[in-house]
Amino acid sequence: MFTAIQPVLPARDVTVSLEFYVDKLGFDLAFVDDAQNPKYAGIVRDGIQLHLQWHQEENWKQMNACMLRFVIEDIDALFKEYKPLGVFHEQTALRTTPWHTQEFAFYDPDMNGLTFYKDL
Repeated sequence: MFTAIQPVLPARDVTVSLEFYVDKLGFDLAFVDDAQNPKYAGIVRDGIQLHLQWHQEENWKQMNACMLRFVIEDIDALFKEYKPLGVFHEQTALRTTPWHTQEFAFYDPDMNGLTFYKDL
């Protein structure tokens, strides 16, 4: 029986990623391997846990960024929370899709795609 999933997102700089997810997106730090020079960390918000893992610059050529979809209860409230924080890119908008969701998306500092949605 599956009980949870904890995606591991690649990061060029775990400290920068932690600042983004904790200071901007409202996640809490769950753990970090080294407080001074982190290479691996976990973050959590509302029971959702993500892991951030450092990768050397030369490894980025063969890596692909991840795409995550978060199911959100109050999509309007989350959009309003994130809008003034400077995390959106120029095409981020709250929209209704042909597949019957209301959603918005943007990228983290390492171009991992983050989509937040609610089924309609």
